Amino acid sequence: MSRKATSSALPSSPHRHPFRSKTLLLLVCAGAAISMSGCQERQAAEKKLPVVVTTQTVALADYAPRTSLTGVIAARTLNNLSFRVGGRVAERLVDVGQHVDQGAVLARIDPQEQESDLRSAQADLDAAQAQLTQAEATYQRQKTLLSQGFTTRRDFDSADQALKVAQGSVDAALSALANAKENLSYTELKAGAPGVITARQVEAGQVVQAAQTVFTIAEDGDRDAVFNVHETLVAQTPPSPAVTITLLSDPQVRALGKVREISPAVDTQSGSIRVKVGIADTPAGMPLGAAVIGTVSARSVKAILLPWQALTSAAGKPAVWIVDPSSKAVTETPVEVLAFDSGIIAVDKGLQEGQSVVTAGGQLLSPGQTVEIAGASQ
Repeated sequence: MSRKATSSALPSSPHRHPFRSKTLLLLVCAGAAISMSGCQERQAAEKKLPVVVTTQTVALADYAPRTSLTGVIAARTLNNLSFRVGGRVAERLVDVGQHVDQGAVLARIDPQEQESDLRSAQADLDAAQAQLTQAEATYQRQKTLLSQGFTTRRDFDSADQALKVAQGSVDAALSALANAKENLSYTELKAGAPGVITARQVEAGQVVQAAQTVFTIAEDGDRDAVFNVHETLVAQTPPSPAVTITLLSDPQVRALGKVREISPAVDTQSGSIRVKVGIADTPAGMPLGAAVIGTVSARSVKAILLPWQALTSAAGKPAVWIVDPSSKAVTETPVEVLAFDSGIIAVDKGLQEGQSVVTAGGQLLSPGQTVEIAGASQ
């Protein structure tokens, strides 16, 4: 009995349980590895340097958003020219795009009818003048006879009346002759002012009616820049703003203009309003139909101006990183953007004056992270 008890109390031989020994060894090694890994991570975290960022101090500034639109150069005065008499077009002397001087003949119609009217008016005048000569002679004779007592007052009055009728007939014939000459001159269509032909509607041999448009001419002089502007921009723009006009094909060609005309009606298809900007002393480099860019500044408002690099997103909305001055920890703050401009954003709400906003390096940040400020701009 005593031998069996002693034998059962002895430890088991390692050769009798090899699997248990190996398992214990693996567990010990794994624990040591985990402990070493945790220490290394803590040491790496302790050695991690803060992110270097640049900041800007929040301050309100006057902001006048600039709006640029594309338009075209148009003539300030655009005239539709037409014949004053009807007839068949005998000759067309100019074409679209041609510059003409004042008084230049643009087209002619066949003057046969007007020449016939002129000859008839001249004949009527000759007959009226002959009657007037006869009436004058009769009047003078009756006047002499009346003074000598050889005629009656009634015959004298009849001669006087015939003289006045003959004089009226001559006046009417003269007027008809003048009208006939004027109608003959209307067979030539002349330019009333120097300009450029922008459109024509007739060809030689075509029969035209009086007042039918034949040519459209853009008169020389100051030009207009015409823009189609959305109605909301018109409401936000101050009255009579100065507009900078720049030639699209050559930005070196520019001029200053003022709003000359605003259409009172909104275009139903585009929802825009036609605005004409007068350009005094229009540069020669801005011909008719040239594409231009018009730039105007809206009313000035108070806003916080930040570089666009400062903008980030929080839950799909605009935000910026704010640096705590004591702990150097960053916080993501939502903001309301008033306008996006070239290289900057104008913030309307969400910030207070004196706060430090991260302007560079924000893409590497996370909430609560500490940063090192490389520089700040006031």
